[in-house]
Amino acid sequence: MFNNNNRIVLTLDAGGTNFVFSAIQNNTEIVTPLILPAYPDNLKKCLDSFVSGFSQIKKRVKSAPVAISFAFPGPADYENGIIGDLPNFPSFKGGVALGPFLQEKFDIPVFINNDGNLFAYGEALCGILPEINKQLEIKGNKKRYTNLLGFTFGTGFGGGVVINNDLLLGDNGCGGDVWSMAYKKNINLIAEEGVSIRAIIRKYHELSGTNEKLTPKNIYEIAEGNAPGNRKAAIKSFEELGEIAGFTIAESLSIVDGIVVLGGGIANAYKYFLPSLIKEMNDFRYTRNGEPYPRLSMKVYNLMDEQEKFEFFKEETKTIKVPEFNKTVNYNVTKKTGIAITKLGTSRAIALGAYNFALSMLDECNN
Repeated sequence: MFNNNNRIVLTLDAGGTNFVFSAIQNNTEIVTPLILPAYPDNLKKCLDSFVSGFSQIKKRVKSAPVAISFAFPGPADYENGIIGDLPNFPSFKGGVALGPFLQEKFDIPVFINNDGNLFAYGEALCGILPEINKQLEIKGNKKRYTNLLGFTFGTGFGGGVVINNDLLLGDNGCGGDVWSMAYKKNINLIAEEGVSIRAIIRKYHELSGTNEKLTPKNIYEIAEGNAPGNRKAAIKSFEELGEIAGFTIAESLSIVDGIVVLGGGIANAYKYFLPSLIKEMNDFRYTRNGEPYPRLSMKVYNLMDEQEKFEFFKEETKTIKVPEFNKTVNYNVTKKTGIAITKLGTSRAIALGAYNFALSMLDECNN
């Protein structure tokens, strides 16, 4: 983590409507963000917006930036800075060499990755992972966690994996791509069909028998009883999202054993989907003769619940004697993992992930 580092990186929060430009130094935002239109339908205007935004931010910082780093949706060849065909950016049809374009314009390295990866990286270095390890230390628990899986619930179902402070990129830039994994209730569908904005809206329409134009926030307000609508259907819509997400997260956690953190706009409704998500992950599977096995080797704890949080942080070890020797070793009796909602905020976690990713790549190139 680059807490005591004076290098400046220019960053961007890229949406389909607006671009939000900023700059980070020492893991701290050092300028007031600048918002410019994205112009997704016009390639020249879109590229001009990139150049104008980064140019204006560059003038606001006190020393020269060492890199540009930001998240941008795929499909993409992130290693070479090329963004492919995007539904939200029709002007990118056929692919755009966005990274090389910006590198030529500003004469500094440009790093682009997807939001799921950078969200996970930011949380692993600056967010939930160090926070959990700090709390374990404070409580005298010798256990430490080094791996993290980050998932974002929003327009799509994003994911990222960090192993021992290293972001899993994959040989094809596909590390952490969970959106296309199996949908629990129909394995021929992608998981994103059950974990996304469209999934919440579709399920509410199906359960309520209406076809109102709603957003997940509207449905959340209905669930809260703060807006007219079918409250039972609203709650059930979030609960099913939790079940579908829990299935996919459990599959991922079977490969990468670590802490789980959730972000994205839908994550704000966690009180309605987190119980079903964790129930799914703590469920059982069976052999052909009916013998039950826990879905995961570790128990999953809800770190948004104070009692479960207490149980998670409690050390559960016992002393075991080494046969034939006058020695003992600690036996970690219970395998545990925890799920939390981002405290950094999704956008901030992504920005910090982008900053740290750029500096780690620069240092790797210099070694």
